[in-house]
Amino acid sequence: MGFNDCIKSCRLSPQHEGSFRMKIYERDDFRGQMMEFTEDCPNVYERFNFQDINSCQVLDGYWIFYEEPNYRGRQYYLRPGEYRRYNDWGAMNPRTGSFRRIYHHY
Repeated sequence: MGFNDCIKSCRLSPQHEGSFRMKIYERDDFRGQMMEFTEDCPNVYERFNFQDINSCQVLDGYWIFYEEPNYRGRQYYLRPGEYRRYNDWGAMNPRTGSFRRIYHHY
């Protein structure tokens, strides 16, 4: 079994066994419409009629944003903290198609 040559990096996140909580905002610097989440979202547009997330506060747990719906496309790892602009989590634009919590299974 070999590695896929399109993997550019890998990060092991700390084990998280507590709750998950995140706030997303439609504008940068935590402005505009805000929504709070504790669960995964497979399609941001279908659920909220927008797909640009410009800022975010991860209050509990670790999350992954995906550029495309159904957990596809580029992935962005978010640990607890404040992300005032989409480039703070490494994205080139605010488009977010889906997001999910990171669990550790043994």
